[in-house]
Amino acid sequence: MAAIYGYVRVSSQDQNEDRQLMAMRQQRIDPAHIYIDKQSGKDFERPQYKRLVRRMKSGDLLYILSIDRLGRNYEEIQRQWRVLTKEVGADICVIDMPLLDTRNGKDLMGTFIADLVLQILSFVAQNERENIRKRQAEGILAARARGVHIGRPITPAPENFGHIVAEWESGRISFREAMRQSGLSESTFYRRLREYRLTGGGKE
Repeated sequence: MAAIYGYVRVSSQDQNEDRQLMAMRQQRIDPAHIYIDKQSGKDFERPQYKRLVRRMKSGDLLYILSIDRLGRNYEEIQRQWRVLTKEVGADICVIDMPLLDTRNGKDLMGTFIADLVLQILSFVAQNERENIRKRQAEGILAARARGVHIGRPITPAPENFGHIVAEWESGRISFREAMRQSGLSESTFYRRLREYRLTGGGKE
């Protein structure tokens, strides 16, 4: 008997998957058949999705809320669609885009229309993500131009940093001890050291 599954993906641990889960509940999907991945932008391993694909078989049905849940770019979305529909032989229903329901239009024209819509939507999804990243980068540059610090708080060097540097450079204390006395990590120590020398302190 064919099984019905749902797949939910959010891009970080901080995002809320409630909207996707609500859409799955409206399709009356067994909670045990809903697979959820939470991941950072740098990590796209998606362990739950891989488990889902291994479990699915020909004739099964997969619900996703939107097409970009299948991948993070145009090529990935296209590839996962082919894996599920061609290699596994499953059907896919994209809830927010009824045209992307492989149960409908199994003839040549229906397949052609679904493939065309898929290509357009996956391209639009990737283009929108790139536009968002571009706007974020522009916002960061604008904020920096106004003097707004973006990122982790700056750790300043201690008031006696010059003395610590002199002790380290003379060999009286080790580098590890210099970091300990300054209360800085290695990378921050070197950044403060460059700034210190650029402002005329220390040795050339």
